[in-house]
Formats: sequence, C-alpha cells, structure tokens
Amino acid sequence: MSNLTVIIPAFNEEQSLKVLLPELLDFVKQNHLQLIIVNDGSSDATLEVLKGFETSANFQYFSHKVNRGYGGAIKTGIRHSTTKYSITIDADGQHDLNDVLALQNAILETDADMIVGSRMAQKNASIYRGIGKWLIRWFAKLLLPIHIDDINSGMKIYNTEMAKRYIRICPNHMAFSDIIAMVFISKKHLVLEQPINIKPRTAGTSTISTLTAIETVKEILNIVILFNPMRVFFPIAVLSVVLALAWGVPIALNGRGVSTGAMLGFTTGLLFFFLGLLAEQLSQIRRDSVDE
Repeated sequence: MSNLTVIIPAFNEEQSLKVLLPELLDFVKQNHLQLIIVNDGSSDATLEVLKGFETSANFQYFSHKVNRGYGGAIKTGIRHSTTKYSITIDADGQHDLNDVLALQNAILETDADMIVGSRMAQKNASIYRGIGKWLIRWFAKLLLPIHIDDINSGMKIYNTEMAKRYIRICPNHMAFSDIIAMVFISKKHLVLEQPINIKPRTAGTSTISTLTAIETVKEILNIVILFNPMRVFFPIAVLSVVLALAWGVPIALNGRGVSTGAMLGFTTGLLFFFLGLLAEQLSQIRRDSVDE
C-alpha cells in the first residue's frame, strides 16, 4: 500500500511531459507510489499527452478548464491525494526522482510534518533570479522566525491531511511554495530541510518573472499579518513615536510649544498600535477557522 503521492502541476509542459512521463510512470510503479498530474488550463497539447497515458497504473490526471495558477494546480492535486504523504515536483524535469525517495525516507525517519528540498548548494540560472530569491528569503525571515533557507523550493514533502487543512489560506499563484512552508512553520509543525539535486530544464521556458516576486512579497506580508500582525504594526507604531519625539522634543525645549509634526507622529503611532490590536483579534478568528 502506497503512502506517498507525487503531485505535478503542469502548464504548457507538452514537450517536457513527453520526455518525463514514461520515466515517471515506471518510477512510481516500481516504488509503489501514486502519481497525480494537474493540467492547469494549458493552451498546448499537455492534456492530450496526459490522455495518452491515462490507462497507466498508479496514475491520475485532472484538468482545469482555465489557468488557476501554480498554487491552484497543486491544491487540486492535494485535494485528490489519498496517501499519508504528498510530494510536489515540477513538470520541467529539473527534479531528480531519486530525491523523491530520499525525502520520503527522511520524513518517515524523522516523523517531520514537512521537509523542504533545498537547492541552496545549486547555482542559480541567473544572477537576477538569485538576487530575487535571496531578497524573498530575507524578507520572510525578517517578519517570521524561519529556519528554512529555501522556502520557495518547488520540491516539498508534507503530511497530506495538514496540507489539506492549510491550502485554503494559501494563494493560487507561484507564491504557494513560500506560503505553505511559512504556514507550517507558523503553526509550530516540524519543518526540516534536506539538500536535493537540480537538473537542466527538459524543455520549455520558466514562467517566473519580476511580477512573481512582487506577488510573493505581498503574500508573505499577508501571511505574517494573519499569524502575527503585531510583527508588522508594532514596529511601525514605535518608529512613529520615536520620530515624533526626535522632532518634537527639541522644539519644545526651545520654548516653541508642541510641534504639529510631533502630534501627527504620536497620533500615527497610536493608530498603528490599535490597528495591530484589531488585526490580532481578526487573525485569531481566521486561525481558529483553519484548525477546524
């Protein structure tokens, strides 16, 4: 009986899947795994390629009529997973299938709730993307106590039931990879990291862009406000009050009264502090709904 499902989101991956799928089907059959591929509204022949293998053992595919995004495709795969663990890999052939078994063994041995496949030892495809990934990691660690270096890795293995519970608060686009890891960490689950190998892309081009990075930063901010809103609001409140004092005290000591700018700073600080308290109450309601 299999205890692991391999989930692959596929958007316009016709050429990659023609090469990857035969090998992948042999792999899951030999290792008694399940395979789910989600066609995310592809405009090429991705769906036709999947239909050509629909009678294969241990394999299911699902198809979105319109593109929902990388995260939306993974969510569909997770919802249809019936095994204790699920692992996500990309359809471009860059992930080494041996790492699937390595992460499976690791999660069984450690009883972790998630293990992230870390690409930190691998060279980035470009300096631009390397800088972007570093900035995202830096921003995430600034706002949350995250011990994982490669939170945006597409290869993650996790407890399926936990994933089904938390995907409702994760985004449908590329930021899904970062946010699902942050949610597990924020909920105090055991999240570990293990190095993996990355191979050259089989075919096609990456859909990751500058807009992807901007969306990811926005979603990181959203998830921090959900789990720890004072982490955002309190520093702003303190900074406003400190600036107000720095501006207003010299003016008051010179006998020129209370500065309008200082009053504005104090008011802004109080406003952000009370907004943080309000956000804390609202986030508690949302957190409780996630655990139900």
